[in-house]
Amino acid sequence: NGPIDVFYKNKRKNKDLLKNKKVKIVTHHWSNNEKKGFDIYQKIDHLIENKMIDADFTYIGRLPNDFKYKNIKYVTPKDVDFLSKNLPEYDVYLTASREEAGANHVLEAMAAGLPVIYHADGGSIPEYCRDYSDYQFDSWEEIPNIVEKVRENYHSVKLKSLKYKRTADDVIKKYVEIIEALK
Repeated sequence: NGPIDVFYKNKRKNKDLLKNKKVKIVTHHWSNNEKKGFDIYQKIDHLIENKMIDADFTYIGRLPNDFKYKNIKYVTPKDVDFLSKNLPEYDVYLTASREEAGANHVLEAMAAGLPVIYHADGGSIPEYCRDYSDYQFDSWEEIPNIVEKVRENYHSVKLKSLKYKRTADDVIKKYVEIIEALK
């Protein structure tokens, strides 16, 4: 078993999101690099404050120095055990990361059974998510409509996200197949 595999054990399979309930969104980042999308998270914080998005958003991880949220709940960086138990309690995962080479946070979210909303310039992220999520954005202005679409179609969105079952063994096997094909 690999590090991602621990996220499967607490996967929540509930496919229903009440239409009158706030969508519970989460993201987590170990790094506080600007490419993690802090500019977009600030915009989402503003959207929540102005009631332009009906969601509760939680950010878990490191923040840039002197960076604060007003309306997004901030949780300090947590270990894999905490994340694997708590991510499945949310409805949706949103990442604003751009040019991400290896987006473990997205793999962890998908292994936990979360639908993912992601940035089109996410590097590896669009490739990881393409078979499990139809919710990609180019600009923060699109996010309120995407969150509403996820709310309206949550049953099918969740079903699609639950198809993600890739394990560390699967990835190793795929690498071996690629290397053998090069011989």
